[in-house]
Amino acid sequence: MADLTLTGKKPSTIAADALVVGTCSTSDGVAVVADQLPTRLVEQIESLAPRLGVTGALEEVRTVPAGDGVAADVLVLTGLGERRADGTFDHETLRVAAGAAVRALAGSTDAVVALPAVDEAELGAVVEGALLGAYAYTAYRDEKAATRLTPVATLQVSTTFTRSARAKAVVERATVLAAAVHGTRDLVNAPPNVLYPAAFADAAKTAVKELGAKGVKITVLDDKQLVAGGYGGIAGVGQGSSRGPRLVKLTYAPPKATGKVAIVGKGITFDTGGISLKPPAGMLTMKSDMAGAAAVLHTVVAAARLGLPVAVTGYLCLAENMPSATAQRPSDVVTMRGGKTVEITNTDAEGRLVMADGLVAAVEDGHDAVLDIATLTGAQMVALGNRTSAVMGSDDVRDEVKVAADATGESFWPMPLPAELKAGLKSNTADLVNAASDRAGGMLFAGHFLAEFVGDTPWAHLDIAGPSYNEKAPFGYTPVGGTGVGVRTLLGFLEGRAGTA
Repeated sequence: MADLTLTGKKPSTIAADALVVGTCSTSDGVAVVADQLPTRLVEQIESLAPRLGVTGALEEVRTVPAGDGVAADVLVLTGLGERRADGTFDHETLRVAAGAAVRALAGSTDAVVALPAVDEAELGAVVEGALLGAYAYTAYRDEKAATRLTPVATLQVSTTFTRSARAKAVVERATVLAAAVHGTRDLVNAPPNVLYPAAFADAAKTAVKELGAKGVKITVLDDKQLVAGGYGGIAGVGQGSSRGPRLVKLTYAPPKATGKVAIVGKGITFDTGGISLKPPAGMLTMKSDMAGAAAVLHTVVAAARLGLPVAVTGYLCLAENMPSATAQRPSDVVTMRGGKTVEITNTDAEGRLVMADGLVAAVEDGHDAVLDIATLTGAQMVALGNRTSAVMGSDDVRDEVKVAADATGESFWPMPLPAELKAGLKSNTADLVNAASDRAGGMLFAGHFLAEFVGDTPWAHLDIAGPSYNEKAPFGYTPVGGTGVGVRTLLGFLEGRAGTA
């Protein structure tokens, strides 16, 4: 991750590969949003904007010669869109503008970011966006390609708040948050022959140790222990693979905690669909079916690194869903943790099975609220697309998640759990079926299934199926591949419970 510091120096005097400044759309054309650039240079850029293709639109990035009076080699113009009525820009706009510019600087050594921030909160948004944009997954690239893609190494963010304790705190938080998002992206991008359940469990141990997550304890249940413990959902999904399932539990319990929250993550390290085999094209991104577990791991680590005064327990429900002579079959009946039985009507609806075991374990351990996050349904993408995640569950917790998402810049939309869909859970053989015969409302049906395993515990389910993996072009601070979605919302939720938001 880029090394980021704050600077109070005049940005135009700092020697660097690039100086990033904002542009915005106005009724007269384009305005450069930088009060410390030479006046003549600003006038030239604004007058030449149409010929330079500069409109000031959000996510637009243009590179132009720096000109006289600027020590940097080039000037990077990043669009901010239109100003709000009070002349400022919202936090997510600042994140996106900073991230888009930094992402475009891949292969550079250093850069100065001088975007408008009227207070420490806006400064925090700029820093977050810059660090989120400074990411690339190059583990399997040759040296030439890796060098070209490597994010800018050093960032200086220009601000008048260099001596502010609050500014230092927001930079520290942004650094921890970005590390958590980057760590999540790395796991999602890892190839499935490298990241399988046992390897994921090892990666969790490494993350806790290397990232300095003091006070986090880890326990791991292997396939034999899962069977012995009655975790029929995780064990059943994983039984078709030669690489057995795992349940990883991460516990962060600071003294005098203000509350106790559980987060359960789906960790299907590769999903073929099992005996209910997916078509080949449907498997191409299925290494990302563990994005929920990755987000949970790095949220717990981030909470510990920040020393949040709230207890957090993460449950990583890890399995590989493979077809084989030992795989579970449609019509099998499995007994879940807690004793409920489930008739398997579709082995490709496996995520809810591993999650159900994790939810029961979380409820058994006693928490004020339980969240779960999963790449659960294709129906989420049909309903909300690839950039907006869904949240459903207990009204109060669902709404609390939405507030956290809005505050942290992630797009979540609250969904209902219509009572009439619950009838589809009925099985003639077991307590429940894992998939409905009617595809209508599939995302909501999956929510109803999970609700069967939380009892009266306040709960919310986050479906991140589409937004967890970007198959198209990068945008803003979001790269191609794993996005790290959910980490900011989960951490924001915990900060709200801790009273530090």
